[in-house]
Amino acid sequence: MEEPAREAAKAAEQSLSTAGPVLPALHGIPVSIKDSFNMAGLPTTCGSRFHADSRPAHDATAVARLKQAGAIPIGKTNCPEFLSNYESDNYVAGRTNNPWDLERTSGGSSGGESAAIASFFSAGGIGSDGGGSIRVPAHFTGIAGLKPTPGRISAAGHVPEMNHPTGLIGVAGPMARNAEDLRLLFRVLAGYDSADPFAAPVPIREPDLGSVRIGLMPQFYRVPVEAGVARALEKAARCLADLRFRVEPFQPVGLEAAPNLWWFFFGELPARMTAEIIRGREDQAHWTGTEFMQQALAEPEPTAKKILQNLAVRDKMRATLLREMEQFPVILMPPCGIAAFPHRQRRFETPSKTIGLFEAMMPATPINLLGLPALVIPFDRDERGLPVGVQLVGRPYEEELLLDLAIRMEEARGPFPGPPV
Repeated sequence: MEEPAREAAKAAEQSLSTAGPVLPALHGIPVSIKDSFNMAGLPTTCGSRFHADSRPAHDATAVARLKQAGAIPIGKTNCPEFLSNYESDNYVAGRTNNPWDLERTSGGSSGGESAAIASFFSAGGIGSDGGGSIRVPAHFTGIAGLKPTPGRISAAGHVPEMNHPTGLIGVAGPMARNAEDLRLLFRVLAGYDSADPFAAPVPIREPDLGSVRIGLMPQFYRVPVEAGVARALEKAARCLADLRFRVEPFQPVGLEAAPNLWWFFFGELPARMTAEIIRGREDQAHWTGTEFMQQALAEPEPTAKKILQNLAVRDKMRATLLREMEQFPVILMPPCGIAAFPHRQRRFETPSKTIGLFEAMMPATPINLLGLPALVIPFDRDERGLPVGVQLVGRPYEEELLLDLAIRMEEARGPFPGPPV
């Protein structure tokens, strides 16, 4: 999008003389768009040859709102095929590497977006998150990312469509280099949209940080984390205590099976629909699109009874946690159990035992299952020099509280470095 972006930049510069004292919030700021959001006239490939011929007639609502605020889209960013992996690689654009270490992944499914922002190609942009897909790439590349409550930011015009079951766990959200920029993007993007079936008419509000109690959850129950991840969380907890916030140990009741329930809705339920899409053309499907699909197809086909039972279990889990969060409106926890990993690695060493990818992502996936807002900011570097983030989880529609708290933490932390040149 080089030429359209240059023309838009020239027009933005020329308008300064006639724009008056108030400029749009993102006037002239270059942004990038994850290649799962429609942009009029451009393909929305979703990392797949099966979508290569798509040419949507209209922009996704999030893209339109960025443009209306004066932002200039400079291009679309890479993702795994069908957005179904924690690595961004496909047959359309190839593999996205982590700018901190090219032998490691920048994450998925918003891995192209995180790499573009971390390496200063883009000032910020829009991603989507169905199982950590904003927060994990942000953590892997040393940037900030917000997963809002479903419906707080419109996902209309996203591929796949954010309706049931996808919209139950998947959301659109901003990504940027710091929490202050996230807040700016959030204020532009948030708002009711009748085209989004999950949309809620929640106005932007000023939060009160005065008496917030923060629950500290060092890991997901007995699943260990890497030493560098644990150190970053300890550093963040000390930072919050120094800022005069009450930080107390927190262990939620009854969420042990939440990652498995998330897998049912994210993996098992849509797997057969994906298999139907590629049937007869399996040789054209990329491993990022089929790795988890094959795992899900090994499970029994979901029945209507099981879907209804799992929805009921999910709702009980959510209600139980929200009651506990009346005492702890914010939870501080890892984004996931590991830092950025080498391409295609699937087993990881922690101080106590070896864990797999599913276990490593357990701090991220329950947040999708339960429809809570969460954000990640970078907070430390591990012994390999890789960035390590921390995650703040809040109650539904309280994104403003998380953003303001993250800004306070970043101010106390000081500037976070970019990747090595």
